[in-house]
Amino acid sequence: MASPTLRVIGFILGIFLITLAVSMVIPMLTLLSFERTDDLNAFLWSSLITFVAGLLLLIRGRPQHMHLRPRDMYLLTTASWVVVCGFAALPMVLIAHISYTDAFFETMSGITTTGSTVLTGLDNMSPGILIWRSMLHWLGGIGFIGMAVAILPLLRVGGMRLFQTESSDWSEKVMPRSHMAAKYILYVYVLLTLLGFLAFWVAGMTPFEAINHSMASISTGGFSTSDSSLAHWQQPAVHWVAVVFMLLGSLPFTLYVATLRGHRKALIKDHQVRGLLGFLILSWLVVGTWLWAHSDNTWLDAVRIVAVNTTSVVTTTGYALGDYTTWGSFAVLLFFYLTFIGGCSGSTSGGLKVFRFQVAYVLLKANLQQLVHPRAVIKQQYNNHNLDEDIVRSLITFSFFFTITIGVIAMALTLFGLDWVTALTGAATAVCNVGPGLGPIIGPAGNFASLPDGAKWLLTLGMLLGRLEILTVLVLFTPAFWRH
Repeated sequence: MASPTLRVIGFILGIFLITLAVSMVIPMLTLLSFERTDDLNAFLWSSLITFVAGLLLLIRGRPQHMHLRPRDMYLLTTASWVVVCGFAALPMVLIAHISYTDAFFETMSGITTTGSTVLTGLDNMSPGILIWRSMLHWLGGIGFIGMAVAILPLLRVGGMRLFQTESSDWSEKVMPRSHMAAKYILYVYVLLTLLGFLAFWVAGMTPFEAINHSMASISTGGFSTSDSSLAHWQQPAVHWVAVVFMLLGSLPFTLYVATLRGHRKALIKDHQVRGLLGFLILSWLVVGTWLWAHSDNTWLDAVRIVAVNTTSVVTTTGYALGDYTTWGSFAVLLFFYLTFIGGCSGSTSGGLKVFRFQVAYVLLKANLQQLVHPRAVIKQQYNNHNLDEDIVRSLITFSFFFTITIGVIAMALTLFGLDWVTALTGAATAVCNVGPGLGPIIGPAGNFASLPDGAKWLLTLGMLLGRLEILTVLVLFTPAFWRH
């Protein structure tokens, strides 16, 4: 990697770190408003250390040529997530008095919007730490939207080139320049966050609880201010607000802006959106009716409980309303399957994404038709895009390595003494960026605190791989990448 390239990457990382340092002002103001000045020094020192580190990277000045090749973007994308997490973990070490391993795990879980946690006693925890965890979700969510819209299609990762035409059409027809498109996405993200805050507040939360859960919901992150997650609030309105904003966070943000700019049917016509909403509504009704028949809940209560939990898992948010692992074997296996689905491309959610399942169906249907009519020319299209060989190859490659990554991490976790349920579901929930796994240790009623440090670092790697679409990170480990 050429020195000018590293200088450009260092300059951009410096900007990220200074932005992170400035962001720590918000937890400081929160602590002052709660009169918790005993925790203030931790954020002051963390902000100062982060700011100095960013300044050292910027001190050489802005390079004359800021152009980065596609291969350079792989290094920048991975390095930015790792470096930011490394410094964002400092307040947790100083305030929560946990090991750096636990702090880095919590931070990576936050910024990748996974929602797995090693912290307990959230109901009485420092408000500075609580708002910082939620902010990490929020910053990671908007960061991933930008990456999914602008960078991943360029790098041709995991079939994301399907949406390259949409995003370029978007910036040319709806916006005069691409940076304007990013600005409008940020406006929509902030607007939805404010609407979520007001909705949670009206539904029965305090303003502090409302802003935390709004950031965690729209980013599909799942960190809560209570160990009981959403079960802490008995008001059904709170639960339905969470469902709505988890859904809003899992839809393509480019389509929100397109809708606001006059393309009123952009969301309705999109195959991903229709597929995700249809699947979720069907799941609510079917599983809700099943729970009603096997419990003492009324039908409406059963549907509400199922709606929160299934939407949380499918959108990879990670909230929990009760312990669904006590519902029986059917429910446990169902939630394991739901872990892999994910939301839409260009959203804050993780997982395989709905479009990959839909494209797989298109390919299966075409192959079956080809078997019946060997000489026919079968047209393969998805969302008005032709599925050329490059897109199909990229999608299959991603899906293969996605599955292999989960399998390898799960096998490695068993070497640390974890049972196979904890190992398999822990690997799946990390790579899919969901949050809770299954079983008594890391299930919706537990957390990841008791896992060995080695297991936590493995799961941290899984979170990073899943958030950056696997191949973006794996390419860094190839000798060809580092040759001039």
